[in-house]
Amino acid sequence: MSMTLRVVLIIASLLTMLFMLKRIRNAKVQIEDVIFWIIFSTLLIGLSIFPELGDYFAGMLGIYSTVNFIFLFIIFLLLLREFTMTIKVSQMENKIKELTQEIAIKNNIEYQEKEREGDN
Repeated sequence: MSMTLRVVLIIASLLTMLFMLKRIRNAKVQIEDVIFWIIFSTLLIGLSIFPELGDYFAGMLGIYSTVNFIFLFIIFLLLLREFTMTIKVSQMENKIKELTQEIAIKNNIEYQEKEREGDN
């Protein structure tokens, strides 16, 4: 792995960590969501500081270039994150639909009660 790539990975990882910590401090993101990014950044820093790890895993997987392994690793983790976020969004959409239906039912009941009071 070239020194340039190592430096870029370290800088990008540190900036990501700082950005996420700032977002936590400003209460703009939940801690559970930031844990992924902190672990992700830590792994990238680890691969940058110890390029032998990347060489080892690339060799184990039969990937000829360590850089290709790192890109594959990043893509895999981001796809995994995307999958978990899709599940979370789907669950939230279901909850929103249920809450909307409950509110509509309550509003309908209130409306019918007001109409009955008006008829009396």
